[in-house]
Amino acid sequence: MAWKQAEAIEISEKQREILEGYKKGSHAPFHLKMRSEIILKLSDGTSVNKTSKELGIDPTTTRKWRDRLVEASLLLEVVESEEPRKLNQLITTILSDEQRAGTTPKFTDEEKAAIIALSCQNPAELGLPFSHWSNDQLRTEAINRKIVENISTSQVGRFLSQAQLKPHKVQGWLNPNIEDEDAFKEEVSAIFEIYSKVDQLAEEGVLVYSVDEKMGICAREHTQEKQVMKPGVSERIDPEYIRHGTTGIISSLNVATGEIVMPLVQPTRTELDFLTHIESVIRPNDANKHIFIVDRLNIHMSESLVKMVAEFEGIDFYDLGEKGKSGILKSMATRREFLMNESHHIQFAYTPKHTSWLNQIECWFSIITRCLLNKRSSFKSVAMLEKQIHKFINYYNEFLKKPFDWNNSGKFLRFDLYLKSK
Repeated sequence: MAWKQAEAIEISEKQREILEGYKKGSHAPFHLKMRSEIILKLSDGTSVNKTSKELGIDPTTTRKWRDRLVEASLLLEVVESEEPRKLNQLITTILSDEQRAGTTPKFTDEEKAAIIALSCQNPAELGLPFSHWSNDQLRTEAINRKIVENISTSQVGRFLSQAQLKPHKVQGWLNPNIEDEDAFKEEVSAIFEIYSKVDQLAEEGVLVYSVDEKMGICAREHTQEKQVMKPGVSERIDPEYIRHGTTGIISSLNVATGEIVMPLVQPTRTELDFLTHIESVIRPNDANKHIFIVDRLNIHMSESLVKMVAEFEGIDFYDLGEKGKSGILKSMATRREFLMNESHHIQFAYTPKHTSWLNQIECWFSIITRCLLNKRSSFKSVAMLEKQIHKFINYYNEFLKKPFDWNNSGKFLRFDLYLKSK
């Protein structure tokens, strides 16, 4: 049987391009693929009956989507001409099913709102013996409080999902406890200023380091050998382990290069330990100026640190005063002010309290934790753990080091941890 050539419906090249994209797209819904193919065949002059037969659908369906597009042809033309970026969405709307009335809602808006409001309250403050809600507990309490006569756990879950509420999840949040907002902004801006100029400072011979400690790293040994990954089976680890003690890392990150410099891997973190690390960082480049970004831990503004800087600056120890009584050494505040002096050969920049996100070394601590200091690793002794930490640092400096990417406001963007040829 010879099919009669029908008059083709008219679509523009841009409309055809969008429809072809839907037809071939792997993520497009099936109904959108099918309806796009209907329009494309009709636009090529294929008749309704032949299109229906080739696609295995009823001719009534083919006519429906042909008529829908023809009715919207003028609107499509206007949008394509005046707001072409909205053309894609308009075609999707035209080829989508119209909203159906559906069944009468079983729950009123007031009942739904009351359940959502209940989910936002602390169960403990309501006298309930749990810290957070589960869908089942919300269901039980909603019925007990006579918000609804009955409701399924899954329906409660749907209400929460629609409101984008997830009572089962919690995220840590560290409040900086800002007492003086202007002073806080000034302190944060000072750190941002250093980060923004780190390349320029490096060219001028000024070395910038981000410094901190990661303590309490436990040498845990698995009691059972882990089972390696197989096709269709993940790696398996027995949760039982033996503790062999802890160690820590005192380390500096060269902000300009991303290199980890002179790490001190040991269990203690004393005033002398920190001073030893700082001196080891300075010693190879003692002709350069050094800026160390640190938090406000007391060992970061100690008497011994002040005396070390004073020795570099040629300041007599007698001019420093006495710790706890007078002069520069009197208090942590006076010592911090001295150590922050921008004219010094060695300068410290202090992040505000509870703002560890400002210190780039914390990003590196996250990397070593994910790569080595995690539940998969097993160490038979602290010595073995410390050896592996040093080995990771050497590997990192050789293959992975890369400066962290910060935007103009100082916000950390991302670090791609992978081997990259330079």
